[in-house]
Amino acid sequence: MTSFHTSFVLGFHGCDEETAVELLDGKSFRQSSEDFDWLGSGAYFWEGDPGRALEWAIEKQKRGSYKKAAVVGAVIDLGNCLDLTVRENLDLLSDAYRSFEAARVKAGLALPVNKDVKGSKEGDKLLRYLDCAVIRHLHENIEDEVRQAKESGSLPLIQPFDTVRGLFVEGENVYPGGGFYEKTHTQIAVRSETNIIGVFRPRNLLTA
Repeated sequence: MTSFHTSFVLGFHGCDEETAVELLDGKSFRQSSEDFDWLGSGAYFWEGDPGRALEWAIEKQKRGSYKKAAVVGAVIDLGNCLDLTVRENLDLLSDAYRSFEAARVKAGLALPVNKDVKGSKEGDKLLRYLDCAVIRHLHENIEDEVRQAKESGSLPLIQPFDTVRGLFVEGENVYPGGGFYEKTHTQIAVRSETNIIGVFRPRNLLTA
């Protein structure tokens, strides 16, 4: 139930200009570990969309989180990828949800809930507490199985994932009554720094 990719993809990371300079100089990408991360913990990239990465960084600049918006491009080897655009991996995620739900019930805990952000489109659920928790639970289950297999001298059915990839429908309709949305995008969370093969400065996106 894993997706092995032999080709590389281009990812684009929105950030502050100071961070961009450090990344281009060889600093590692920050591994986000927020409880509301859309794809669990990892370094986040917009796949194939430098403009969307810059748009996101500009939003952060307007809120005062960044001094100057910037974008760093990366060549990413997806490696062993939990690709959530593939049916079998969605089945794997569904199994992880049931396991997570059972564990929460046993512990007497409520499930986390995805939530809207004030000021964003209702229903986009930009705070993905449930999704993040389920994906983390999936990773933990796989890592436990790998440890148990190693102790018993057997081979695990699934190896830990290097990256997670997902398609997200977000934003307003591109036109009234249509099925396309202005902020729809593919996002990648890179869990292993070694899967980031190289970094570069995208052209025509040097300033916000």
